[in-house]
Amino acid sequence: MTDDNPASLGYEAARDELAEVVRRLEAGGLSLEDSLALWERGEQLAAVCERHLAGARERIESVIAAREQQPGAQPLTE
Repeated sequence: MTDDNPASLGYEAARDELAEVVRRLEAGGLSLEDSLALWERGEQLAAVCERHLAGARERIESVIAAREQQPGAQPLTE
């Protein structure tokens, strides 16, 4: 694992590490303690990804709302 604090990871890094965590868990062969530690890390990484996606969603919605408030603006959903 690359960073002890997943909150400091960007979306792509967190997503890639989460995929590696899932791969390792699915491969099996780990002790119960190692499996639990990986699962906990995966939960942290998933939360980081969700926060990044929520932030991106908010930015998109903000841009759309600002555009729609401009006089004569065409909707972006055509």
